[in-house]
Amino acid sequence: MSNMHRIGWFDQQVRAGFYPNSSLLAKQFEISKRQAARDIEYMEMSLRAPLKYVAKYRGYCYEDEAFVLPHLYLSEEEQKILKYLALRYRHYNYDNAESVRRVGDLLSRFEASENLEEKGFSKLPIFDASPRAIQHMELLSEAITDKKSVYALYKDEEGERQLHVSPIRFVSRYHADYVAVHSEAEVRPILLRLDGITHLSIAGAAFGIEDRESFSKFEQGSKPARAPYLAKIRLSTPLDGNSWRGFAIQSRNELIYTVAFYDTDSFLQHLLVTEWEELIAPKWLKQNLQIKCEQITNRFRGTE
Repeated sequence: MSNMHRIGWFDQQVRAGFYPNSSLLAKQFEISKRQAARDIEYMEMSLRAPLKYVAKYRGYCYEDEAFVLPHLYLSEEEQKILKYLALRYRHYNYDNAESVRRVGDLLSRFEASENLEEKGFSKLPIFDASPRAIQHMELLSEAITDKKSVYALYKDEEGERQLHVSPIRFVSRYHADYVAVHSEAEVRPILLRLDGITHLSIAGAAFGIEDRESFSKFEQGSKPARAPYLAKIRLSTPLDGNSWRGFAIQSRNELIYTVAFYDTDSFLQHLLVTEWEELIAPKWLKQNLQIKCEQITNRFRGTE
């Protein structure tokens, strides 16, 4: 069962004044207390639920009763509307047809089949949102905004290779997502599939900036809407701007920063190569980082 079902149940128990805790959540869904504690931590850190532990009742309440969980599900009627709009927009061929059809392509990500009129509305929509692809879109968006270049490990039918490119904008074609880039090895801009990028890091200043405005055939994309994970980190020196080397800063309190990320592996790699003082939360990220460090240490021991 999805953790969102558990979180929805926990939210109902809090609102009913039952003061639920990790033990009650674990018993209700037959999961470990450790998993239940992670669900509660996810509510606090990622969903920003104003949970408060009340020792007297050994459970949680909301400090702000106006809080509501994000709207994560679509009703059956809303699903039908989205499917209908996707079909109509994708067959639109009048004014601003290209832009309108792009809206249709976006809406069609929520449907399970292209031939809606033949197969009807019985099948639930499927939307495959890879955390890694979302994280890469965030980093590329930062690079485009800040006029930075990136190092990308890219894999396609020609094999895997390291690229140094300057991203221009996002493009959607034939049900796949791309980023248009200037490459050191190419005169003209090229398209890279987002799902072909296996690793990404922000480098120095962008190149080819003077030619960016001439490539109007590429349509500017948008940042993903999926809710990110949040990490609370203490740094040794203050940061300028709204990102920490490409990772968006949600809030700051002196040298303590709340940083958003989508792909855990990418963020762990970032923590291994970047200077910081203390990883305060969440606990599961601290545990993953500890495991990663132990794996690296064991490799050194194996070479002795």
